[in-house]
Amino acid sequence: MNRRDFVKTSGLAIAATAVGGPALAYAGGSDRIKVGLIGCGGRGTGAASQALQADPGIVLWSMGDIFAERIESSHKYLADQMAELDDEGGAGTKWRNKLQVADDRRFVGFDAYQHVIDSGVDAVILTTFPHFRPAQIKAAVAAGKHIFAEKPVAVDGPGIRSVLESSAEAQRKNLALQVGFCWRYHAAMRAGLGKVLDGSIGDVTTVQTTYHTGTLQKHPRQPSWSDMEFEMRNWWHFTWLSGDHIVEQAIHSIDRMAWALGDMLPARVNCLGGRAARSGPEHGDVFDHFAAVYEYDDGRRAFHTCRQIDGCPSDNSDYVYGTKGAAYINGWTPNRIATRDLSGKELWHFEGEVKDMYQQEHDELWASIRAGKPNNDCVRGARSNLMAIMARMAAYTGQTITWDQALNSQEHLGPTEYSWSSLPAPTVAIPGQTKFS
Repeated sequence: MNRRDFVKTSGLAIAATAVGGPALAYAGGSDRIKVGLIGCGGRGTGAASQALQADPGIVLWSMGDIFAERIESSHKYLADQMAELDDEGGAGTKWRNKLQVADDRRFVGFDAYQHVIDSGVDAVILTTFPHFRPAQIKAAVAAGKHIFAEKPVAVDGPGIRSVLESSAEAQRKNLALQVGFCWRYHAAMRAGLGKVLDGSIGDVTTVQTTYHTGTLQKHPRQPSWSDMEFEMRNWWHFTWLSGDHIVEQAIHSIDRMAWALGDMLPARVNCLGGRAARSGPEHGDVFDHFAAVYEYDDGRRAFHTCRQIDGCPSDNSDYVYGTKGAAYINGWTPNRIATRDLSGKELWHFEGEVKDMYQQEHDELWASIRAGKPNNDCVRGARSNLMAIMARMAAYTGQTITWDQALNSQEHLGPTEYSWSSLPAPTVAIPGQTKFS
């Protein structure tokens, strides 16, 4: 597949008419929608909470995770939250009754996702480690389930290709397949980038995005842990599980870069990166900084930097430059989202209420399912995902990586079989020595 094929496939997926999809039993009604949660960590628990609050008919029906204690802690958190909502609203047990996860619908292990899918649910929330997302999306689509899939949807080229196939199948079955690019649902971000896309700053000439933050949590190895468990407990720090932080975390900034450029596909990328401050086995094999330069067919370039190093300033800003002005985008401070002319005079700044973007994305997802027009933005999500992957590839190898190379890469990250066993010691990539595959 090349970029031309990708664009053609993307257009067909967006324009496709559902054929033989499931009966729209939920359209316009308040029928019960049974949801399964696959991946019960913090993001999964949050997503389940937002789904429960998005629609009066949604119930949590089953849960699955690789670790039993995460299911229990997630369920307890949700139970406490639902009880608090009942107490605040004087609603009796309205919210408590949304938790219907019987003991025999709590599944643990590498195959927990399939058990959740087969438990009688109508939809699934996929918030496990990113490495597993393509297989779980494929299984859920095959079973005819609506899907909320957290970003990223894949960590390598084969994963992206699998997800694209699943997206097309979901389109044919009239299934939701919404990806968790939450900033696309942020009111101030929509307004600011809306100004960019409506030509308020003229033709966009370049974009710069940043995601500078500290090191994520790590867990020292325990004597009882196998290699597999140790890496999963520290999944952010292992490339096969997370994709590295440019794919797992800074992908939001890369997605906003794509958004500002009308979701145009880059031709190639050069990227610097390395490890300046990471040490110890808990830090796995990921880098701690990247600096990417994306090149487009029309000659434009766009720039992204990200960093996970403690003791350094944080930043999550986007700068969009046009022929008539510029836009400053920062979701952390929505009142500072503004556009200016070439002299620096402010033309517009955001004013208004900003609803929680995580809640907004679920409100829109479940409303689309009720309306019989389920959201499927997976192709767009895969585009931004591959932009992040190709930058990581460029940084690891020290080479220029084209879109087509990244999309057709044969590099499969991680083991092909999963068990609580030993794994080869991860090796940190060395630019100029690590080979592209």
